[in-house]
Amino acid sequence: MGRELEGNVERAAGYLERFKAEPLGHFIGGKAVSPGGRDLFDNITPIDGSILNEVVGGTAEDIDLAAVAADAAFEAWVGTTGQRRREILHDVADGIIERADEIALLESIDTGQPIRFMSKAALRGAANFRYFADRAPEARNGVSLPDTDHINYTSRTPIGPVGVITPWNTPFMLSTWKIAPALAAGCTVVHKPAEWSPITASILAEIGQAAGVPEGTLNVVQGFGETAGKSLTEHRHIKAIAFVGESNTGSLIQAQGAPTLKRLHFELGGKNPVIVFEDADLDRALEAVVFMIYSLNGERCTSSSRVLVHESIYDEFTARIAERAGNIRIGHPLDPSTEIGPLIHRTHYENVLSYLSMAEEEGVTVAAGGGAADTGEGGLYVKPTLFTGAAPEMRIAQEEVFGPVLTAIPFDDEAGAVRIANNVEYGLTGYIWTRDVGRAHRVARDLEAGMIWVNSENVRHLGTPFGGTKASGIGRDGGDYSFDFYMETKNVSIAYDTHTIPRLGT
Repeated sequence: MGRELEGNVERAAGYLERFKAEPLGHFIGGKAVSPGGRDLFDNITPIDGSILNEVVGGTAEDIDLAAVAADAAFEAWVGTTGQRRREILHDVADGIIERADEIALLESIDTGQPIRFMSKAALRGAANFRYFADRAPEARNGVSLPDTDHINYTSRTPIGPVGVITPWNTPFMLSTWKIAPALAAGCTVVHKPAEWSPITASILAEIGQAAGVPEGTLNVVQGFGETAGKSLTEHRHIKAIAFVGESNTGSLIQAQGAPTLKRLHFELGGKNPVIVFEDADLDRALEAVVFMIYSLNGERCTSSSRVLVHESIYDEFTARIAERAGNIRIGHPLDPSTEIGPLIHRTHYENVLSYLSMAEEEGVTVAAGGGAADTGEGGLYVKPTLFTGAAPEMRIAQEEVFGPVLTAIPFDDEAGAVRIANNVEYGLTGYIWTRDVGRAHRVARDLEAGMIWVNSENVRHLGTPFGGTKASGIGRDGGDYSFDFYMETKNVSIAYDTHTIPRLGT
């Protein structure tokens, strides 16, 4: 064990100690709540299958307590000035920075994500809070819409208590991406984190309390989607649900929220294409393709899991991908040199491996990887994999694998590339590599996706709209797009005395 890895392991163990002392419970109304006599579940690290800690499974009663607390806190929080909310949320960001090492190390052992990515994810969480903190004073602002005989102006008001349900792949960062704008808008929050990665949600609640977030404004209920999650999506006090996760789960949430007319924001799955034309800068394209599928263990919704390559360069380009995939370092996630760690959970690991078996049945070539990786330490490791010779209709080219698995498909012309790219049920992102400016604009226009990057990997600017089409989601995050979800827009129309009122009965 190298010195840096050893140091990281020791610090992670120290941070984890308090979570082992007693089951990890909820945070409701400004207090840590660990109800006795409740069902507990084990939180297991994918590194070696050992138990990190025990967690309290939240019930409908727990969700009700949290929703009632959020509802009771709403009046005071909505009455807090935007400037004061700004100060509090900046203090939250400061708290995240102070505990960034703890957040990164615990999240790495909880999820299996390499520390090289988790350290940046913690800092990105602070950046999310700072960005929306600075927007808080203007969150209620509207626009002036004058007409001939009336002056109209709009304003925004927070919708009320909201539910936030977050995934397990980069849980801390993604929770801040939802919770920060909700708080900045003036909403109160009940957060249900993924049961496979529960720890850092409680840390965010602690940071919020220390920063002055009022009691009941940010609540956390641990547990499973089938119980705690369902109760949250059905609760009468919760006015909206922001969810990140699988498309099938999004469908269930949509049905569960229908009786109470919940407003919904979904960031769901993807089978994102990266299209490499023959005139592209192939060296830069290679870097982006490799990074966007093999970083974060391939467990991210925006990964470019299909590479569509022009037939004239297909063999050469895929050979270069295979070579790079074979050189990627697999290992302990707390080792700074590790580029791919273990997948989050055995259920997910076995699902990813099932696609590797499926690919062989469909007759594709395994150009790199293709199975489990043996690190000598156990754990849920999968080799970085590349399939070549795939056809667009194959399941490995249609379904989201959510692992370090790339499917390469050849195309013959621009129209063919667009047709293949669009022929899936998803529409989250698309990536285009070409030096032809006209082609870049045409293809970006024609791709059925909510976000397009040209000659780039996924680089987020926090003010731009983030979200997908088709089975990839509903709604947009980022800047005012987030406020449009968490707030209601009101129009006020005032007549000039020049306005003629129609007369009846004269």
